[in-house]
Amino acid sequence: MLKRAERRAIFDLETGSQEMDTSSQLKVTVNGEAHHFDAPLSVADLLERLAIDLRKVAVEHNLAVVPRSAYGRTMVTDGDQLEIVHFIGGGIGEAANPVIAVKNDDCFELAGRRFTSRLLIGTGKYRDFEETAAAIEASGAEIVTVAVRRVNLSDASSPRLVDYVDPKKYTYLPNTAGCYTAEEAIRTLHLAREAGGWEMVKLEVLGDKKTLYPEMVETLQAAEALVKDDFQVLAYCSDDPIMAKRLEEIGCAAIMPLAAPIGSGLGIQNRVNICLINEQSQVPVLVDAGVGTASDATIAMELGCDGVLMNTAIAEAGDPIRMASAMRLAVKSGRLAYLAGRMTKKRYADPSSPLAGLI
Repeated sequence: MLKRAERRAIFDLETGSQEMDTSSQLKVTVNGEAHHFDAPLSVADLLERLAIDLRKVAVEHNLAVVPRSAYGRTMVTDGDQLEIVHFIGGGIGEAANPVIAVKNDDCFELAGRRFTSRLLIGTGKYRDFEETAAAIEASGAEIVTVAVRRVNLSDASSPRLVDYVDPKKYTYLPNTAGCYTAEEAIRTLHLAREAGGWEMVKLEVLGDKKTLYPEMVETLQAAEALVKDDFQVLAYCSDDPIMAKRLEEIGCAAIMPLAAPIGSGLGIQNRVNICLINEQSQVPVLVDAGVGTASDATIAMELGCDGVLMNTAIAEAGDPIRMASAMRLAVKSGRLAYLAGRMTKKRYADPSSPLAGLI
């Protein structure tokens, strides 16, 4: 004789009116929350019912990690505990600043001309002209500074810079290196214009031979005279925001505050003043003098400078060609970081990975 339960099961199968057996319900904890599922239930079934792509998650079943290949055969029973995790980028959140599109044509204007390289380099202190030319090529610079000096009459046929660095390919920037008065600087640049027709010039009037700091009274006097004579003056100056503003008001095409004494390699000594000069200037600001290595150039660009001029940092490096390449990348990196906008400095720690969903 059939038991009552067996007769009821046969009847339900025959009539199709079988009622849900609540004993087939499973209560499991998933990520700390209670869920009910019909049995039988594998890990793969559970993921499907939760609409989770099994290819993008990891599952822990009763404190044991389940290999993805075992999802289909790992059965879930009543009271089990599961953790389902996926990987997200640490620190994802709302952007503090609007997204700035970085364009390949991130050019800057200098004295009415457009340049793509923000690195300017000098041509002195190299072992020979071959090394000079190779370093310039590696740096990607488009502007090179040149000094105005007397021709060696005893050997007038000796090689010259123009034989290795083509002035048709590079923009020559005559400078007044070695001048200690406004009169000397003005005279030198008139000779430069006569020799090569250059009107964009770098003005530097030095105060003494030990520090090579700019003599600002003479610099202002020379700048005013040169601007009136239609020169496009890029003025080497102290990192004094007041003096920098005076030069701009005179009509200089660019301001060139020093980072540190010429040839010292000390890097930027007064970041605050460089930032102030950048904020107030309506003309390009180019850090000039004192750069020693690639990180110095990057810092200058991160502070908002439009470019960096250097010579000794490359010419006196152990491998000038390699250092020239490093400086090219450093200037680009610093510029990109400036455009991106650095994070806000904070006093205390701030976790980069979210705490929500922590196991």
